[in-house]
Amino acid sequence: MSKQVKITVIGSNMIDLTTFLRRFPQKGETIFGKEFQQGFGGKGSNQAIMASLLGAEVTMVTAVGKDSYGQEWLDHYQEEGIATDFVKVAEDSHSGVAAIWVEPDGDNRIVISSGANDELSVDHIQETFEQLPPQDIILSQLENPQESILEGFKRGKKMGATTILNPAPAEPLLDEILEYTDWLLPNETELAFLAKEMYGLTVEDPIELVKEFATLANINMVVTIGPAGALLYMPNENRPVVRVETVSVKVKDTTGAGDAFCGSFAYGLASGWEPEAAIKLANVLASDSVQKIGTQRAYARDEHLQYLIKQTF
Repeated sequence: MSKQVKITVIGSNMIDLTTFLRRFPQKGETIFGKEFQQGFGGKGSNQAIMASLLGAEVTMVTAVGKDSYGQEWLDHYQEEGIATDFVKVAEDSHSGVAAIWVEPDGDNRIVISSGANDELSVDHIQETFEQLPPQDIILSQLENPQESILEGFKRGKKMGATTILNPAPAEPLLDEILEYTDWLLPNETELAFLAKEMYGLTVEDPIELVKEFATLANINMVVTIGPAGALLYMPNENRPVVRVETVSVKVKDTTGAGDAFCGSFAYGLASGWEPEAAIKLANVLASDSVQKIGTQRAYARDEHLQYLIKQTF
């Protein structure tokens, strides 16, 4: 393993309420589920957990409700070794909840009720960074207000941290946010949305699209492309788009796989690895997670995690 690195995640928390179905219902239809699970999720928290499992010193900047779920989150972060000094407890809001449907092939549909996640204010970010020691990585997603993410990235850049944005769920970005983002990590669908929204690009070939988008935005990019792996492009490097392949596995549940990828990539980058090496590990850990049911509970741990790392390199 590499040196211990410091990663701050400005991100969400969600209690995942997951129902496993034989098929998705039609409009107005009621069907029976096969199985139900409740677990810890939210893109930011998932990514924080993955980075922590790999050995990073992770600080979580988020907001929970003053309810039973909020207390469960505080306990859970501490059990996972994640610092909770900057977790805000929102007095008048519920903790975030995600209703998740999963089909037998692992495909999913997710509906988010953000709750306290929307209470992660710019003021709270400012107060956090006034106390936060220097970090290697500031990592965020789009399940919290973009104004707060932008403030965190600005302050992260001032302290010398590398900033990584996973633009999910896909939505129009604030004009300034990419200016303060070192790495953008979308999937194919999110890239297509942003490319059309920001630059009017409708290129179908993902390799050409990532090249055009990254060049226009002047930003380093990693685009996950499902079972085909991931694409890497750095517009200021004299090299073509690189595809980093992944392993073929039997899929049970894709929920949280993208977060496993982002948390792993952030860890690798913070550790000083070449981007291809960070992507290689991220591919392996994301592929491992889809072979199990759930989000954080599906992430590799302990001896199995060490085995996967050794097999990867």
